Amino acid sequence: MGVTVIVGAQWGDEGKGKITHLLSPKFDAVVRYQGGSNAGHTVKTRGSTYKFHLLPSGILHEGKKCILAAGVVIDPTTLAREITELTESGYFKGELIISSDAHIVAPYHKLLDEMEEKRLGKSAIGTTGHGIGPAYSDKYLRIGIKAGDLLDHDILRRKVEYAVETKNSLLTALYSHEPLDAGEQFEMMVESGKHIVPFIKNTIPIIRDLLANGSELLLEGAQGTLLDIDYGTYPFVTSSHPVTAGACLGTGISPLKLNRVIAVSKAYATRVGNGSFPTEQRNDLGDRMREAGREYGTTTGRKRRCGWLDLVLLKYAILINGATDIALTKIDVLNEFDSINVCVGYMYKGERIDEVDLDDSILSKCKPIYEEFPGWKEEIGYMRSPDELPEKLMSFIGFVEGKLGIPASILSVGPDHDQTIFRNGI
Repeated sequence: MGVTVIVGAQWGDEGKGKITHLLSPKFDAVVRYQGGSNAGHTVKTRGSTYKFHLLPSGILHEGKKCILAAGVVIDPTTLAREITELTESGYFKGELIISSDAHIVAPYHKLLDEMEEKRLGKSAIGTTGHGIGPAYSDKYLRIGIKAGDLLDHDILRRKVEYAVETKNSLLTALYSHEPLDAGEQFEMMVESGKHIVPFIKNTIPIIRDLLANGSELLLEGAQGTLLDIDYGTYPFVTSSHPVTAGACLGTGISPLKLNRVIAVSKAYATRVGNGSFPTEQRNDLGDRMREAGREYGTTTGRKRRCGWLDLVLLKYAILINGATDIALTKIDVLNEFDSINVCVGYMYKGERIDEVDLDDSILSKCKPIYEEFPGWKEEIGYMRSPDELPEKLMSFIGFVEGKLGIPASILSVGPDHDQTIFRNGI
């Protein structure tokens, strides 16, 4: 099995946490490769629900190495809270390792995130306000704080002082905000950081040794392909690379080591925040999807926008990620629909197109062309074999597979971890 990547094929919230949790027992280590606490992975197992924002979804499995790699940006306060809550409940089972090269979300990053969204007003990106964008910005400005800096307070103090001096120029001149005190910011980072310091290590040799010893690695992404900073629906995107290539960048693993890429997609589509969404249903259908699928953000609680499955965008995601399989999730949400629509193309400027530039100014002008399927109108949550699934549902799945050119190897028929059907040797 070697190295397998779990990647979101839509705008995030596809159910990657469940898939990662399910597959984790087959692997020796689970590695989160990008994103921060703006992500939310929900895992339901044995009647309990766990919501992770930073912890890899394999943490519920005994002795599993769970690595937050260099591509992740870490909010120490959020991570410490997750560790504490899971430990107190008795379910902190895995071995957590934090890369010393992962960057830290500082208190001033959250403030800047909030200030900029307010300044943009109606043009706001619709961020979670967790400081992720500013943290990644500092990384590329080369003034970021690394997790390893928390181990040396002299280095940490110098870096914080320099960063705060820069931020104060912005806060006072652009946002009319009072300047921050560098000493206070330093003390806040020391206090929050002390809870995660025991887990910080150089992960490059750890991952290298795992690969050299023939260990099986599962790489877990956050957000989704359509939110990628380069390949998503810019400018309404995240600040990192959720795509397969980001897994290599974020972990230091060569692309030649990847064996399988599982793209995760809902049987319909959702989006949080601003930006174009061609198949969005701003009507009763969309409301029904939202309520049936409990489509509210794990991190923010915001309502998710809902619409039909878009194969134009999904084919794009499959190509960008080099996906070998697709995991189709939340199929059960569509159980009660009389008919199911699937977008197979767009009308753009009076002509049909089957591929599209993801620039928001273009996507906003695209009108979906649908293929309609009869609904299966049947409860499927108890089914555990493809042979049990309704014929109408299998026709829908077969159509999706045919259009994408890869098999739907995982079918999620309910929210709990065991409400899953595996196919094609997974």
